[in-house]
Amino acid sequence: QVQLVESGGGLVQAGESLRLSCAASGRIFSIDGFHWYRQAPGNQRELVATTTSGGSTDYADSVKGRFTISRDNAKKTVYLQMNSLKPEDTAVYYCRANIYGGGPGGVRWNYYWGQGTQVTVSS
Repeated sequence: QVQLVESGGGLVQAGESLRLSCAASGRIFSIDGFHWYRQAPGNQRELVATTTSGGSTDYADSVKGRFTISRDNAKKTVYLQMNSLKPEDTAVYYCRANIYGGGPGGVRWNYYWGQGTQVTVSS
């Protein structure tokens, strides 16, 4: 089965940095888009950053200039470098990927979510 596992969350003070990782595993033949989302208590899940298989990237306005998304295709891993963190960045961060892979039921393109990692920024 295909899985996404995030790591790297934690508690930091405002102005500090964190680096999140999300590793894909399982029967995978190709990965297209990798995305980072976040969800704060009481809020809807929002898209934070995207990287495509072609290497292009896009960011939410709230994180532009502070966050950087990157990917290592050989490791099937996406990263989110978060600098100059603010208290409003506090949320559970999730990765999502469009993956061609699967299990005993067959191989196909599908979107997968990770389990999330908590990021807390204190003022």
